[in-house]
Amino acid sequence: MDGLLGLLQGFEVVFTWQNLLFALIGCLTGMLVGVLPGVGQSAGMAMLIPISYHLEPSGAIIMLASIFYGAAYGGTITSVLMNVPGESESIVTTFDGYPMAQQGRGGIALSISAIGSFIGGTAATIALALVAIPISRLAVRLGPPEYATLMILGLCLAAGLLGSSIVKGLIMVVFGLLLSQIGTDPALGIPRLTLGQASLLDGIPILAIIMGFYGLSDVLLSLFKPAEKRGVAAPITRLLPRASDLREAAGPIARGTLVGATIGILPGMASAVSTFFSYALERRVSKTPEKFGKGALAGVAGPETANNAFANASFLPLMTLGIPGSAALAILFGALMIQGITPGPLMFRDHPDVAWGLIASMIVGNGMLLALSFPLIGIWVSILKLPSNLIGAIIIVVSMIGVYTVSSNPFDLMALTIFTVIGAGLKVLNFPLAPAILAFILGRPIESALGQTLNIAQGDATVFLTRPISATFIALSLLIIVSSGWRLYRDRQATR
Repeated sequence: MDGLLGLLQGFEVVFTWQNLLFALIGCLTGMLVGVLPGVGQSAGMAMLIPISYHLEPSGAIIMLASIFYGAAYGGTITSVLMNVPGESESIVTTFDGYPMAQQGRGGIALSISAIGSFIGGTAATIALALVAIPISRLAVRLGPPEYATLMILGLCLAAGLLGSSIVKGLIMVVFGLLLSQIGTDPALGIPRLTLGQASLLDGIPILAIIMGFYGLSDVLLSLFKPAEKRGVAAPITRLLPRASDLREAAGPIARGTLVGATIGILPGMASAVSTFFSYALERRVSKTPEKFGKGALAGVAGPETANNAFANASFLPLMTLGIPGSAALAILFGALMIQGITPGPLMFRDHPDVAWGLIASMIVGNGMLLALSFPLIGIWVSILKLPSNLIGAIIIVVSMIGVYTVSSNPFDLMALTIFTVIGAGLKVLNFPLAPAILAFILGRPIESALGQTLNIAQGDATVFLTRPISATFIALSLLIIVSSGWRLYRDRQATR
């Protein structure tokens, strides 16, 4: 009941013309970055973070969240019509979506994808609203030791699950923690690791790191890649599905909703996992598995539903425990911190308008995506034909203007340039960036929680092991590191 009442409160927040406009801007931006190969959710969110500085917290977060789940549908259009997946999770859609388009059924694939995305996203959001308060009430009982170890668990999840190697993930966590220590010591009030630079007294600007790592590093790398060959869009003959199409898609949509929502609540899971799992499930339960890969409607309906259900369900760990499960959610975590809001169990108590407004906006945003999906298909396909260097130039200009307008400090542009180069180099070396971003954001809160714990315990560090919940978090952290290390060792042995 609390969840439904909170959802009603959220609709009151969303249904103002300002927040509806922000949701619309976010959905359009999300669809655009989903359409453009290689741009992605993270870059789209990073480019609009500077705008969020000047907005009310609820409107800013609604806009950024709309980009997240808007991109989940944007990649569908080019996957179906041009066999070009805009996002990694859209790869599965090309298996049957493009064959359907070649058969003149591309409109049916797109319409079923839109309907399934709306149903899956809405169902996952309602489930999120129902379970968020109980989980938050349980988590709010945690003290400083539990908060410290919970955040450390989040870093271990990021290191172990968001990269190809636990070793590289841990290196990036340490890198992010070191960056977070630059600035003024919060306890002593003295400069720390500033190299005598007054511009670093407030620490490294988070916007420069986020936009450098995700907004501009890909643009820099694209300068050294050959020009992409664009496909030719297949014609669309009919958009509205028949009753038989809806009956055929009903089962895959239901199963895709369950798969996406279940996998989405697990921190660190990539959205592509939900789409591949859904596709495998549909092929397994199908009476005609030989049709898959040749234009099976279930091969589009299930994965596309799972994709949006995953996107909405993945907000649960972020909003109730303060654990972002992906790079894009780590950016949203940073945006919330910029607004003075700490994601986690206290978010529903201290900032209910933002928390419930965000959840309600998911339902409204999914409705917008359903309404926008058909009229804008031609526009998205036309944008995809633009030269990649022109798109890159636009991203550079928007990013630099955005960073400078926040504080009008030339140092921020210098920091943006430095972290763009660092981010590009790390990507070339296949180091995951999300653990570094998350560690940078959590560095000061972890330091504060550790300090409070040791002050209360009079310097006795065994307090982390004598309290059951914090000991459990430590055990889970070690389990993640060991299991990830063992998986890496096993894979290397198999390749020899």
